[in-house]
Amino acid sequence: MGLYKRGKVWWMAISYQGKQVRRPTGTANRRLAESILAKVTVKIVEGRFFDTLEEKERTLAEMMERYMREHIVKKASRESHHYYSKNLLSFFGPYTLAEVTPKLIVQYKSERYAKGVTPATINRELGAMKAAFNLAIREWEWCRDNPVSRVSMEKENNKRDRWLSFEEEEQLLKACPSWLKKILVFALNTGMRRGEILALTWKGVDLFRRTVTVFRSKNGERRTIPINQTVLSLLKEKSKVRSLNTNLVFHSGAYTGMNAHNLRRAFLSGLTKAVIEDFRFHDLRHTFATRLVQAGVDLYKVQRLLGHKSPTMTQRYAHHYPESLRDGVEILDRKEKSITILSQSGSEAGGGSS
Repeated sequence: MGLYKRGKVWWMAISYQGKQVRRPTGTANRRLAESILAKVTVKIVEGRFFDTLEEKERTLAEMMERYMREHIVKKASRESHHYYSKNLLSFFGPYTLAEVTPKLIVQYKSERYAKGVTPATINRELGAMKAAFNLAIREWEWCRDNPVSRVSMEKENNKRDRWLSFEEEEQLLKACPSWLKKILVFALNTGMRRGEILALTWKGVDLFRRTVTVFRSKNGERRTIPINQTVLSLLKEKSKVRSLNTNLVFHSGAYTGMNAHNLRRAFLSGLTKAVIEDFRFHDLRHTFATRLVQAGVDLYKVQRLLGHKSPTMTQRYAHHYPESLRDGVEILDRKEKSITILSQSGSEAGGGSS
């Protein structure tokens, strides 16, 4: 170990595990540099220096880039994660992992709220950063603390209950180009998420069994969905002109994965032309579930079709089919009828004895 000067700053030449590692002391003062080297030497002996050094040198930008490259690239939600990562990097990018504190994260939340971002979006962004930190701790050994886990998540309002009427559906489909119309019809009849639809491959399509398979859903699980005649006809039509340049069912004109933002722009344009307000692509999934429940389909079946892990998520649609509760109140009619019959019987008996 020793010191050498580069420019005006003293640097340390450290021997660690048979390798020469060079680090700046950050000072031009020789005595201070010697003092820093002495402290570093003690930390190396105790095995603490290189544990803390990584989190002081690795930036959040490096962490998110590796997270996206190694863990998100094959997920159906990769487009959403790219959006989350972009927003995180615009604020945290230059900071090292050691510099990202709960206080800084709270500041980030305030900035996002000031821009009109919803609590749900903020939670998804922080969730992505939290997952990346967990990997940096457990697998990469870049740091030893996850600051996101010490910050409370935002309270979300998940009670949105918007679905398309059949009249609105007709107007929307007329206002959309053919390629988008097929995606909307597919979504309305399968209840699949946007990311699942865009990631669907012909490997997951079984026209004989009349099913489509989501190999990796939002929950990380495989899900096989039976398809109706509408979707079957759509897929048969697409299979006749299927390109050998891609295995994707829905793809761009260049046979690459369809860009979610381009899809969103076309979708919003269609909504504007159809004069449909307060409607999002995800509401197509709500429409699918709502129509099933209104038709009397059992909530358990709806849960399985949607891929919900818990029946609590599906229960939100229960109010759309009050008929399923009707037998609960009709029992009162039977009770009332019994009382009436008994009353009449009593009156007849009394009249006969007088």
